[in-house]
Amino acid sequence: MAPAEGWAPALWRACNGLMAAFFALAAVVQVNDPDAELWVVVYMIPAVLTLLVGLNPPVTGNFIWKSISAIHMLVCMVWAVGLAYYLMLHAQWNILHEEEGRELFGLVIISAWMSLCHSSSKNAVGRIQLAIAIVTALFPLITWVYIYVNKEMRSSWPTHCKTVI
Repeated sequence: MAPAEGWAPALWRACNGLMAAFFALAAVVQVNDPDAELWVVVYMIPAVLTLLVGLNPPVTGNFIWKSISAIHMLVCMVWAVGLAYYLMLHAQWNILHEEEGRELFGLVIISAWMSLCHSSSKNAVGRIQLAIAIVTALFPLITWVYIYVNKEMRSSWPTHCKTVI
């Protein structure tokens, strides 16, 4: 076994742990959002599913895990398409300046990550899938840091979005 192959399962678990933490943090920061109950559930479902993958990667082959993740992915994708359409018609700024744009990115991240996890049940995580996982796991955290540092970007946000970060 090559050294890279030996690191792949541990790296896959670490990426899942990182994404579980991200989804949980995303749920926590919804606390003062007007529709917090909805968004907490939207983020906690992938947080739990991803944590399970991080602890036990073969869980992705479990019927219940696959069913919950597939239904959640479908709901998130349909919702993302609706938000994208809305933003095409109404966005006035960079879409990260719009609350719906940030919601859209959250739904896309959920869908992408759950899709990666879902596909890992068929085959062992390969190099390309692992590279995508690393980039996908780092993207939301780097974006969050960028937004935190960029005060000008946050200036146009509603109060409930400014006070959480």
